[in-house]
Amino acid sequence: MILGILQARASSRRLPGKVLKPILGRPMLERQIERLRRARRLDKLVVATSTDASDDGIDALCQSLGVDCFRGSLDDVLDRFYQAARRYAPRAVVRLTGDCPLADPAVIDRLVDMHVGGGFDYTSNVDTRTYPDGLDAEVMEFHCLETAWREAALPSEREHVTPFIRGQRGRYRFGNITQPQDLSGQRWVVDDPADLVFVTAIYEALYPANPAFTTADILALLERRPDIAAMMGQAPTNEGYQRSLAADAAALAARKGKT
Repeated sequence: MILGILQARASSRRLPGKVLKPILGRPMLERQIERLRRARRLDKLVVATSTDASDDGIDALCQSLGVDCFRGSLDDVLDRFYQAARRYAPRAVVRLTGDCPLADPAVIDRLVDMHVGGGFDYTSNVDTRTYPDGLDAEVMEFHCLETAWREAALPSEREHVTPFIRGQRGRYRFGNITQPQDLSGQRWVVDDPADLVFVTAIYEALYPANPAFTTADILALLERRPDIAAMMGQAPTNEGYQRSLAADAAALAARKGKT
């Protein structure tokens, strides 16, 4: 089984409750799930959220959509992700995040095909970035996830799912997909209000005529509608991970002080 796990929570810093913000009258998370359901290589999709009361709305949305929802730790995201996966005994797990309502099922399918066909332990499109920020996806063998859950200790390795695995270069086989055109400078993720305005404009322009609009459709739209392209945000990425790295330094300094 190839299991897709979509991480989602309401307690985001820059745009609280963003995954439930409306796009064309429906929650952003629902729009992303609609796109992910088109991925032919995902045998199962589950949403992994927290047990915090702020995430009750995510659980309720999943129930209304008939999507499995696992609730676990708010802060130990690695544990939440692992516990969500282990119930299904998958061969591999695809990690997805709930702030990417323009997720491309074709990219996910290509990634899984490369992962399985190449016999890799971890495959992504983020080691060498050529896709827009917001089309990120990672595939890992379940045994790698289980090892990370058992061995990861640093804050960055518990607050995020894959840093431990990505650090095991001599232990695992790694794959990475790229595309000919480098679009890594484009920001299609939703972290703040400006991002949501941009993504909503894309949906307003494309979704009514074609709910299954593709990445190529988005790029063509941005080419012919510079007014929409100009809405694209420029906020820094991976701020949460940078905070976790700072926590790593503090934790390591504390350990050193005890020795």
